[in-house]
Amino acid sequence: MTTTSAAQQLRDLARLRRVRDRIDRDYAQPLDVEALARGVNMSAGHLSREFRRAYGESPYSYLMTRRIERAMALLRRGDLSVTDVCFEVGCSSLGTFSTRFTELVGMPPSTYRREAAEATAGMPSCVAKQVTRPVRNRDAPAGTS
Repeated sequence: MTTTSAAQQLRDLARLRRVRDRIDRDYAQPLDVEALARGVNMSAGHLSREFRRAYGESPYSYLMTRRIERAMALLRRGDLSVTDVCFEVGCSSLGTFSTRFTELVGMPPSTYRREAAEATAGMPSCVAKQVTRPVRNRDAPAGTS
């Protein structure tokens, strides 16, 4: 690897970290790959490829995971409806939100709200967040039969 390409890779990694940080900070805002890419002077295709290579998932998947994590915390509190939580975390479609939530968490948001409130009762929120972190179904450990 040449010094020039190594330097370019370091610059690209710094830009990818900025994109990831923006997603973490602004997850509830309308974000799309094109806007994220413009913010770091990359093409949308290049950003998607490099983000996946660096972090193991596309920028959109990372954004949805952040949104679902926040939704899980709001649902555990129990003071908002599933619809309110959907819009609070930046999703514009209840159907898409529910589908993605079910894919990541393994149950619909309404079921999670009911069961998580009982399971995490009395648990500090920082611990509850860690033990209830969404796991993509393909990453979940295989169940024993």
